[in-house]
Amino acid sequence: MKILVSGSSGLVGSALVKFLGTAGHEVARLVRTEPARPSEILWNPEGGSWGPSRLEGCDAVVHLAGESIATGRWTAAKKARIRQSRVRGTSHLSEALARLARPPKVLVSASAIGFYGNRGDETLRESSSPGSGFLPEVCQAWEKATEPASKAGMRVVHLRFGIILSPEGGALAKMLIPFRWGAGGVIGSGRQWMSWIALEDVVGAISHVLSAGSLQGPVNVVSSMPVTNQGFTKTLGKVLSRPTLIPMPAFAARLVLGEMADELLLASTRVEPARLLGSGYRFLRPDLEGALRSLLGK
Repeated sequence: MKILVSGSSGLVGSALVKFLGTAGHEVARLVRTEPARPSEILWNPEGGSWGPSRLEGCDAVVHLAGESIATGRWTAAKKARIRQSRVRGTSHLSEALARLARPPKVLVSASAIGFYGNRGDETLRESSSPGSGFLPEVCQAWEKATEPASKAGMRVVHLRFGIILSPEGGALAKMLIPFRWGAGGVIGSGRQWMSWIALEDVVGAISHVLSAGSLQGPVNVVSSMPVTNQGFTKTLGKVLSRPTLIPMPAFAARLVLGEMADELLLASTRVEPARLLGSGYRFLRPDLEGALRSLLGK
């Protein structure tokens, strides 16, 4: 297939582009700076003037672009950038794809398990209702922004990503420094659920979704074996052969990170990948210890 990818320089996008190229697909990349090679297409995620005619001929689009939610304190300006980069960017791309003479067959668009909010021990599937708070509101608007593509007849899939594990970036990369120094520990009560997935399975799941014609709508991209923060902490310490005795109390997390602490670190989201499993996807790294040992060469 000819596959168009946005957010291709990010953690997931760069791994996906490499995988798709190795699998024999033709990959074009949407970029926001002047293209450096023929496979790159300049676009403006905020709208305005750009040449969407170059999107003609794509069989599928994987849309991953968006402002990071895990860097910097959530000021009003930061929250506006998070929302705008996801909602407006997705809306403009969906509208451009819908206007093509031959729209792609499928649009696979990023979302997140932040859709569900803080839900304690409740097991959450794709049919579960949205939660309340900033991230659930953003995720709902983000997914709704693909409506022009759906109305144009495209199969639209919303990838609700969990915590993506890779030593190259994201949450795990941030954790490694304190844990390697023996300064890791539980956050808050440690009882909050963490729904995680290895980067290898993120790429595998996206490839599966592209070819699984029956899948549309929300798809939870998480391992089938979520763990509590306490379980995650103990397992990472075990893999690194380091103690995990220094906790971060909830009040300290809130003091340092503000609202982000409640919605990212202290929220409990126990998510099941019901639709991935139901469509036949087989996880490469289903259990946390095995995934961490593979990722960290342990």
